[in-house]
Amino acid sequence: MRFKRYANQEFIEQHNSFKQFKRWRQERIRKLRDKDYSYIIPHVEPDRAFIKANKLLPTITWIGHSTFFIQHSGLNVMTDPVWAEQMAFQKRLAPPGLPIDDIPPVDVILISHSHYDHLNVASLRRLTGERLLLVPSGLKSKLKLKGFRKVEELNWWESVTVGDVKFTFVPSQHWTRRNPWDMNTSHWGGWVMESVGGSLIDGSEEAAAQSNVSAAQEYTPEADTTPLHLPARRARPTVSPAPTVYFAGDSGYFKGFKEIGDRFSIDVALMPIGAYEPEWFMGPQHVTPEEALQAFQDVGARWFVPMHYGAFKLADDTPLEALDRLEAERARRAIDTERLILLPHGETWRLWTEQ
Repeated sequence: MRFKRYANQEFIEQHNSFKQFKRWRQERIRKLRDKDYSYIIPHVEPDRAFIKANKLLPTITWIGHSTFFIQHSGLNVMTDPVWAEQMAFQKRLAPPGLPIDDIPPVDVILISHSHYDHLNVASLRRLTGERLLLVPSGLKSKLKLKGFRKVEELNWWESVTVGDVKFTFVPSQHWTRRNPWDMNTSHWGGWVMESVGGSLIDGSEEAAAQSNVSAAQEYTPEADTTPLHLPARRARPTVSPAPTVYFAGDSGYFKGFKEIGDRFSIDVALMPIGAYEPEWFMGPQHVTPEEALQAFQDVGARWFVPMHYGAFKLADDTPLEALDRLEAERARRAIDTERLILLPHGETWRLWTEQ
C-alpha cells in the first residue's frame, strides 16, 4: 500500500537523515557535559477550583512544553497533551504544571503533529470528557486504530466549529515520523481558535480591544523566580472576552507566518522558542528565539507566550539559554516587555475578568 507523503509550502532540505542524526548525536555527547540545566522553569500552585468551576472566562494554563489547557467560549481545550515522565530516555526537567488527573473534562484536543513530544497516546487516554480530537490530515486512521472514536482530520486552512469556537488548521514548516516507515505520512501545522458565537460574557469587543489594564490577579513579587534580566512576572493583562488564540505547534521559520497574520486578527500567539541547537540540524524544523519573535511580529499578535522549552532535553540548548536569547532579541527589536508573557508552569492566565 502506497501512503500519501506530505510536504511543506516551500521545498527545504530537512536535516533528518540517519547520517545527519548520527553526526548530531556524536556532537551532543561532548556538548551536554558542559551544559547547565540548573535553571528550572518556575512552578506556581494551580488554581484547581477556579478552572474546574469556570464556564465563562477565557483562560490559558501552561502545563509544560507544548501542552496548554485553554478555556474558550464555554469549551475546555487541550493542545498537544503530553504528561510523559521522559522523552527519548531523557527524564523530564520539570513536573507538569497540573497533574493530568486534575484536568477538568476536555471537549476538544488539538494535535499539531505526530512527533512523540506532541502526540502521547497514554496521555490522550487518561483525559476525560467528550475528547473530540482535531488532528492533521493523515492521522485519523492511526488514532482510530488506537481506539479513539471521535477524530476529525483537517488539511491546511480547513476549519471546524465546535460550540461557539471555530478551529482552523494552519501551516507550519516541519515534518513527521513515529517509526521508520511512516515519514511524512501525516501532516503538521498549528491551530487558530476564534469565537463565532459572540462572547458569553457581558462587555463589548471594542472595549476589550482597547483594554490594556492589568487583570485583577494576585501576584506577589517575593514569589517571582524569573531571572533578573528577563521581564518580571507581573499581574497579567486583560485581552478580550472572546480572544483569538494561535497555537503554532512546531515550525522552522517560513513565510507562512505572514499569511496566517493576514488571515486572522490574533490576540495571543503561543510560540515555540526551544529545541533549536545545533542550528545546522534543527534550523529547518525549529525556530530560534530570534526567529520566534520575527514570527510573532509576522502574525501580528498582541501578546506572545513562549512554549516548547523547559520540559525535555530535545536538543542542545537549555531553557535559560532560550530565555536569554529571547530577551536579548526582544530588547533589540524594542518590543514592549508587557507583550511578552512568560508563564510559569501551572499558572492560569485569565484573558478577561468579570466586569
